[in-house]
Amino acid sequence: MHAYTAREMMTIAAARRIRDGDIVFCGTGISMLAAMAAKHIHAPDSVIFFETGAIDSSLEEIPLAVADSRVMFATAVNGSLADAFAIMQNRRLSRNIVGILGAAQIDPYGNLNSTVIGDYDHPTVRFSGSGGAADVASFIGRTIIFMQHETRKFVHRVDYITSPGHRIRGLERHALGLPSGGPEAVISNLAVMGFDSVSGRMVLERLYPGVTTEQIRSNTGFKVDCTRARAILPPSADELHILRERCDPQRLILG
Repeated sequence: MHAYTAREMMTIAAARRIRDGDIVFCGTGISMLAAMAAKHIHAPDSVIFFETGAIDSSLEEIPLAVADSRVMFATAVNGSLADAFAIMQNRRLSRNIVGILGAAQIDPYGNLNSTVIGDYDHPTVRFSGSGGAADVASFIGRTIIFMQHETRKFVHRVDYITSPGHRIRGLERHALGLPSGGPEAVISNLAVMGFDSVSGRMVLERLYPGVTTEQIRSNTGFKVDCTRARAILPPSADELHILRERCDPQRLILG
């Protein structure tokens, strides 16, 4: 087994879920790194696009933001914000899109909060809000979510629903006029969480090496089914080499 960090495990775990031919909508940081890793490791025909309108970027270097000029280098199309969101709302294309998101809170059904902690009008903390996250969660076929695994983040009920999951305050997506889809996986620093295909509720899918089910239960703020969990394969030497030397040689994201 090769030495690796939790951030590298998270990145590779997410990258493995991106298939060749997928259209990948991602933001900055670890989500962009995961998309790049997938493209360079096993999904060369995946297409990465950004809300700023860059479609199928070459990504010779990892950009530090979606507005970084490097996202526009050698693209198939340099579009606009409107173009990016038009792609997401195209029913024919949206089934093949995977979005990568993060948030401050997540509940058992994958609803995300990136707006406020506490009461909306008198919050303890106010965040930057949705950006395009609500559109991503609402319209595209699959989402992958990055979270730190802590009880204050994995909560029974989010303080505010910024982005919808599989069930929203007891209602299924179709009851609210949303297309099928929703979160596919939550990639945390401890495990990969999936969602039951019938109930839409979060379950433990994959455990990282050295992590126990008791750690998952004690760091999750709601009951979670751990009976289906399997061990995840650690990053291979090839995966780590490409991640470190090709995707982020300056350690801008990996640290």
